[in-house]
Amino acid sequence: MTTTFSMARVNNMDRATFVEVFGQVYEESPWVAERAWEQKPFADRTALANAMEQVVRAAGSDQALALFRSHPRLGIVASMSDYSREEQAGAGLGAAGEEDRRVLAELNDEYEAKFGFPFIIAVRGHTPASIIKACSSRLSTDRELEIQQSLEQVCKIAGLRLADLIRE
Repeated sequence: MTTTFSMARVNNMDRATFVEVFGQVYEESPWVAERAWEQKPFADRTALANAMEQVVRAAGSDQALALFRSHPRLGIVASMSDYSREEQAGAGLGAAGEEDRRVLAELNDEYEAKFGFPFIIAVRGHTPASIIKACSSRLSTDRELEIQQSLEQVCKIAGLRLADLIRE
């Protein structure tokens, strides 16, 4: 079970503790938490989520692409954060059938070849079939739109992770 924190406790954290607790909210990107810490105190979880999102949106394109590339491929057994492992398992990707895995692997390959980073979607509430459908659909977009879509998805993922960590 994940430890949850009150906003009072969050606002009383020193920088090192804050980064330790929130450094993986944006996948493998503790720099987001480190920069957001400077905006303390946060009125509530939404204010913290907004501060972190502003940090990501203000980052340069190289840093945003590095953030996208830090996300694991969906449906692939690989080294990944505890968050990603739980989220993918919750969407049924760990138990997906061989055909779904094959199709998803092919779509991942095509997506990465086209856009230069892995397909990203907030998988909570999704199934392997809906993830495959979303990836297929997003393959028809242009790179600029897909960068925006991926940015929206990483922010949504972070918001869900923060909701797990902070009680209000």
